[in-house]
Amino acid sequence: MSSATVETRPRQQNPVGWLWRHFREFRRTRPFWGGLLAMIAGVPILYFPYAHLSFGGLTIAMSTTAGAGSLIIGILMVILGLTAWFQPAVRVFAGIATILLTLVSIPVSNLAGFGLALLPGLIGGGLMVSWAPLPEPTAGSAAKGRRRRAKGADGAAAGNAVAQSVATAPAVEAPTAELPVQGTPQAAETAVENAAGPADEAAVPKQGGAVEQEEAR
Repeated sequence: MSSATVETRPRQQNPVGWLWRHFREFRRTRPFWGGLLAMIAGVPILYFPYAHLSFGGLTIAMSTTAGAGSLIIGILMVILGLTAWFQPAVRVFAGIATILLTLVSIPVSNLAGFGLALLPGLIGGGLMVSWAPLPEPTAGSAAKGRRRRAKGADGAAAGNAVAQSVATAPAVEAPTAELPVQGTPQAAETAVENAAGPADEAAVPKQGGAVEQEEAR
């Protein structure tokens, strides 16, 4: 079987590349990092009031009367992070609510989960509030982009044409000036005398004619 008759197989799509492209598009169209930090901040607020920490043989339970408040605050922060992901239109409300809940968790939930939820909650809320979608390209900007690309293509084509014309042009030899042959000094003096002789002879009759005219007067 020759190579011309071999059937080309359809290109198999890489699932990892497909997932990465969709994740990148998902991340760029919403306040992804703000929502992620808000959900991370809600985890320690939820965990510590109901955790049983053991130090050696001693078990410490931190479930206090503030456990219900910590549970509500932690769940709300996780919900606000998911809301910022899947409903970017309410990102400002979600960001402000995340910042307020983080501040409330300081006295209510063991100093905001022993300080582990303080910075992620404040930074995540600020990112959600400050995030803005990219402006969609208008018809005018698209036309300007097309004109710029067309000008660039025309300039490149003109440059290629000039380069081709220069490369194909025949080489022109520079004209060389021929210097007159210089003879001996005696020959040069003879030539000067021959050139001056007729001029002197022509000038003498003119002077004689002028003298005769004066005598006639």
